[in-house]
Amino acid sequence: MNFKSQFFERLRQPLGALQRSFRISENTFLIILAVVIGVLGGLGNYAFRKTIEFVHWGIFEQSEHLFGYSMDEWSWARLAVVLCPVVGGLLVIPLWYWFGKDLKGGFSAFLEKVNLRGAKLQLRPIFTRGFGSAITIGAGGSAGQEGPIAMIGGAIGSQFGQLFKMSGDRLKVLVACGAAAGVAATFNAPIAGVFFAQEIVLLASFELASFTSIVIASGMATVVSRALLGNIPELHAPSYVVGSYWELLLYVLLGLLIGILATLFIDTHFRIKDRFAALKIPKLAKPLLGGLLVGLIGFGFPQVFGNGYEFMESVLLGNQTWYLLAALVLIKAVATSITLGSGMPGGLFAPCLYLGAVSGGAFGHLAVKIFPQAHIAPGAYALVGMGAFLSAATHAPMTSIFLLFEITDSYEVIVPIMLTCVIGTSIARHFKKDSLETVELSRAGIDLEAGKERNIMKSLLVGDVMVRDVETIPEHMTLGQFARFIEQTHHTNFPLVNAQGELSGIISVQDFMGVVFEHDLMDLVVVKELATTDVITVHADEDLDQTMRKIGYRNIEQVPVVDRVQQSKLVGIISRRDIVAAYNRALMTRTLEDN
Repeated sequence: MNFKSQFFERLRQPLGALQRSFRISENTFLIILAVVIGVLGGLGNYAFRKTIEFVHWGIFEQSEHLFGYSMDEWSWARLAVVLCPVVGGLLVIPLWYWFGKDLKGGFSAFLEKVNLRGAKLQLRPIFTRGFGSAITIGAGGSAGQEGPIAMIGGAIGSQFGQLFKMSGDRLKVLVACGAAAGVAATFNAPIAGVFFAQEIVLLASFELASFTSIVIASGMATVVSRALLGNIPELHAPSYVVGSYWELLLYVLLGLLIGILATLFIDTHFRIKDRFAALKIPKLAKPLLGGLLVGLIGFGFPQVFGNGYEFMESVLLGNQTWYLLAALVLIKAVATSITLGSGMPGGLFAPCLYLGAVSGGAFGHLAVKIFPQAHIAPGAYALVGMGAFLSAATHAPMTSIFLLFEITDSYEVIVPIMLTCVIGTSIARHFKKDSLETVELSRAGIDLEAGKERNIMKSLLVGDVMVRDVETIPEHMTLGQFARFIEQTHHTNFPLVNAQGELSGIISVQDFMGVVFEHDLMDLVVVKELATTDVITVHADEDLDQTMRKIGYRNIEQVPVVDRVQQSKLVGIISRRDIVAAYNRALMTRTLEDN
């Protein structure tokens, strides 16, 4: 037994004895664990922030001191800033070399493990992925800290669930508690943390017991964060004021714009990631290349470095020009995609807020120029744009709405942000079914909302399960010959083939039973006259989920498999029994892997 196992075993025994002594119910014990996870989530957020600050001090501030430049003033000496993200990429390489499994997948892999693989998360990524993300952000990589801290909190929750050998559903709730704690502590926004866990981590599935635990964990993390960092939000936003209600029309237009921009960002992000994946250079060299490219972008536009919170605050105050903000929509999107696509770990939450702020800010400044007498505040549109972009890109409107509400502490922002979020999300969903976090899962044939069973079926192909040695019968066979044929086989369905060996129909024993006692017809009628000629077929590259739907539609037991090019060429047959057996084998394999 290793040190980790001994530690958790010593911790589990007294807590388990305490539970039995006081006869604490499972739901009450879950709430107690939520308190502990919330506290640890708040402490984890504090440690993560301080690590980012330390890396930033060690790389950025020391670089400024060494080369004698300032990020606030343009000079050729500032060219040295290009090296800062490169140093970050260099520091990430050892993590990829020794702990590459911990860094792989990102938040989408986290969601898959939580919803489809039993929510059993390892302890080590809390440190390896957390440190890697801190290096990325502290060294100037364009990424966010919210995704990593949610994963850190989720791993803490999972460890407690595994410690007390909790069931899959309970374990999933504890992971959600940890994720909520991380987000709540980051933004000093407990309600947003709750909705983040419910809407994104748990896929909007609601249970009162889980909701109660998540609320408690989120609240406790916020209390810890406020005790350590003060009751100060991560983003300082000015008071939101509605000039006049006709401005709601402008917010409708902003929602349409944000929905389109969010869709374009999702496409751009994964195209750049695909380009990096296709580069024929050593994998460990890609973070260096990514750091160099981000450094070159940052030399001209230093606003893209890091999580961008400081710059976002100036945008919310209306202190930037519309053309700079419009340019940063593209530049920040590219810098973020390069950072994460090259293998530097980090999150997408903050970049989405940033893109929303610059998009909304540019829109607001242009609105001021078009309607100079309307007393429009550009910062208000930047603020609403933040929430709308986050909602459209992640398909999580409730999280975005309450995050903006808690940042501003203003009821007046509710109507504009609700309107803009809903419109932006609807537009993004219209053009893009997947959110930022589910694109990679969909590419792998995984649909989180479909559940574990359907995803197992989607992962299995007909060609791997079908029977290739098919018993066929010629379409001109008489019923008498068919009667003697079925006495020698255990099958109940038989594909018919013509003289060229092409599929022309299918007949079952049940079809034959209607005329079996008509002896006068046995040598006069051929099987094709009783067979079904409108045959439902599948292809070898289809998945079992599609096949089962086709079988269920006609309530049949078997379906022929045909060549995709030559539709009448029979290559196999697959039955319900084959599908169920393949599913059971895959389920058993995954269960063993998860354990």
